[in-house]
Amino acid sequence: MEDNEKLIESLLERAGDYGKATLELVKLKAIDKASETVSSLVPFTIVAIIIFVFLLFLNLGLAFWLGEILGKTFLGFLVVAGFYCIVGVVVHFFMHNWIKEHVSDFIIKNMLK
Repeated sequence: MEDNEKLIESLLERAGDYGKATLELVKLKAIDKASETVSSLVPFTIVAIIIFVFLLFLNLGLAFWLGEILGKTFLGFLVVAGFYCIVGVVVHFFMHNWIKEHVSDFIIKNMLK
């Protein structure tokens, strides 16, 4: 009877150790995937910031140039703002789901690598 008790106790101890090791493995895998995803987003974010700054200066130049052509500086800025308003409406109504789907796919693909 004592042998059975020792065997059951040993089995329970090993099952507990296995559970702890499995939990630790899951934690480490989650940390690995999260770090991979974040590290792949960092270069993308840097490039996006550089493109944003480029477009900012390009738009400022375009607005001043259009303002010079139209005779008043604020008119150039209004034309550029109107253009972006139209682009924003088109993106919101026609491309919102497409963008959302691609971002989700990117994150899921990186998490399941």
